[in-house]
Amino acid sequence: MPHPSPWIGFEDLVDLFRTGTVAVLSGAGMSTESGIPDYRGPETDEKDHTPIQYDEFIDEARTRRHYWARSAVGWPSFDAAVPNDGHRALAHLEAAGYVEGIITQNVDRLHQEAGSHRVVELHGALAEVECLDCGRITSRRRLQSHLNRLNPDWSERAAEHTPDGDANLPRSVTKTFRVPDCADCGGVLKPNVVFFGENTAPEPVAAAWALLREADVLLVAGSSLTVYSGFRFVRGAVEADQRVGIVNLGTTRGTPLADVHVDGRTGRVLPRLADVLEVSPFPSRSHPASG
Repeated sequence: MPHPSPWIGFEDLVDLFRTGTVAVLSGAGMSTESGIPDYRGPETDEKDHTPIQYDEFIDEARTRRHYWARSAVGWPSFDAAVPNDGHRALAHLEAAGYVEGIITQNVDRLHQEAGSHRVVELHGALAEVECLDCGRITSRRRLQSHLNRLNPDWSERAAEHTPDGDANLPRSVTKTFRVPDCADCGGVLKPNVVFFGENTAPEPVAAAWALLREADVLLVAGSSLTVYSGFRFVRGAVEADQRVGIVNLGTTRGTPLADVHVDGRTGRVLPRLADVLEVSPFPSRSHPASG
């Protein structure tokens, strides 16, 4: 089914940005145009992309082995992703003073690569690996090299990539995968992200609320808001009498609470917004006029 024109409500979105500074809450829809799949988008297929649960990862060595085997296949593609026009538009809007900062549910660090400076990572970042025993933080790229040495040619396996930077592999083929321990203490390694079933750390949540309080408007960019960790900020903004705008492909859990909802891709709508506000490096001809 075709989506409505992304320019319906666009002028209202422009007016929203002119009322005051904006805090952005970004979700997976920001990164789909960079080749990173999402779980809940309207164009996501209906295959089972069941994520590994936090308790399973902590309690079961076989689940950790299965996770890292999948991750070793999916990481090279995830690591190669680059920011798209939507990421770059938000960076320019921040530099021009329209955007106060970004609260992101994404773990890909594409906002920072695009040039955004104030980014609160609610769910951590796949670029880092944490030791659950000593707390040491190391580079995921460095771990990939170690995984490749322990499991030659493993990362070359063909598999469908999933939203979490890993890939779909049956457990039957990951039983022999070798996982390194922490180089410092021999402890268990975990990606420095919030797993499904794991609580978000209090520090980024507090930083996110602080950012929202400093802004006049909340813009949701590329999130269905299905998960409460994001939706709570929409509710908080409404309770504080802050205006709420949404740019997303398809309706969201927060659409009934929003002042403006532009149904379109963030990689198309946000660059056009930056054009109209005269802070964009993108040629105007790349983005059709509203209407």
